[in-house]
Amino acid sequence: QVQLVESGGGLVQAGGSLRLSCAASGRTFSNYAMDWFRQAPGKEREFVAGISWIGLDTYYADSVKGRFTISRDNAKNTMYLQMNSLKAEDTAVYYCAAVRSSARYIPQTAAGMDYWGKGTLVTVSS
Repeated sequence: QVQLVESGGGLVQAGGSLRLSCAASGRTFSNYAMDWFRQAPGKEREFVAGISWIGLDTYYADSVKGRFTISRDNAKNTMYLQMNSLKAEDTAVYYCAAVRSSARYIPQTAAGMDYWGKGTLVTVSS
């Protein structure tokens, strides 16, 4: 079992920045690829960004490319999402998720993830 806890959400003005964290416990964090997903009110959960467990590979949704940066610190069992130039449409509950995987794999679908956090709310005011 892997337990995931997100933090760092909050209210920010458009154009501002936030840094989300996802703390993992349980199994060996470094064996798991990690993703960020988000779900806005009335919408389906969508992929935001992913990182391989080795940390060398990242992938982003087109909507956040160039504005968000995903990273991880396997020694601290923590993943991060630095969000810059935030827009009102980034408002959502953000979830981190994990799946045991090969070193360079980056999952991109919610169905492919085994473990989920409870989410942290990001609200961007325009």
